[in-house]
Amino acid sequence: MFDPHNDLHRVGSLDELRTHYRHPHAGTRGKERPALDAASATVAERCRFATIGTFDVLGNADVSPRGGPSGFIRVLDPTHLAMADLGGNNRLDTLENIVATGRVALLLITPGKAETVRVNGAAFVSTDPELLHGFQLPKPPKAAIVIRVETTYMHCAKAFMRSGMWDQSVWAELADVPDGAAVLSCQGVVDVDAETTRKWLDDDYAEALAVEAQTT
Repeated sequence: MFDPHNDLHRVGSLDELRTHYRHPHAGTRGKERPALDAASATVAERCRFATIGTFDVLGNADVSPRGGPSGFIRVLDPTHLAMADLGGNNRLDTLENIVATGRVALLLITPGKAETVRVNGAAFVSTDPELLHGFQLPKPPKAAIVIRVETTYMHCAKAFMRSGMWDQSVWAELADVPDGAAVLSCQGVVDVDAETTRKWLDDDYAEALAVEAQTT
């Protein structure tokens, strides 16, 4: 049985790692760009869901989902994006990490499309009123994440194709996977059953989204 505490085959160097993989095609290695092209900018402007990766001063990593109507991510110019910080759980993991280390990695995902657009770069949190009121949202966000694009590129479709992400038959196969309420109940985070937790979550989501949708 594999012992993660005593793995004699742990890869210990970059040179050793490369011995297990072929070298990438020249086009793959050279596909990074220092700015958004017209197509990638459109992906960002139309984006309704993204993941954002950050890390703190100790190197602890975090990846958070972000979503909203098209326009919650704005293209300010070919090398700058702004992402509205919409309502969340107020842990502020992403924002705190950005304030602390100023680095982000984005994965822009479009439903039904298997390729994604990646953006890596520097970032800061802004509460500039002009920036916040520039988002076409029911109400201005409290803050926005401003990203300076350093590298951007299209990521291939293999992961989404293997996973069947947009295949509804796969969704049916995974219907019995525990939802958030079941996970919270199993972890002992809440002291009520999963069904009660599920009802509470549904009501809380509905209330929060309704408030967010109200115009000011």
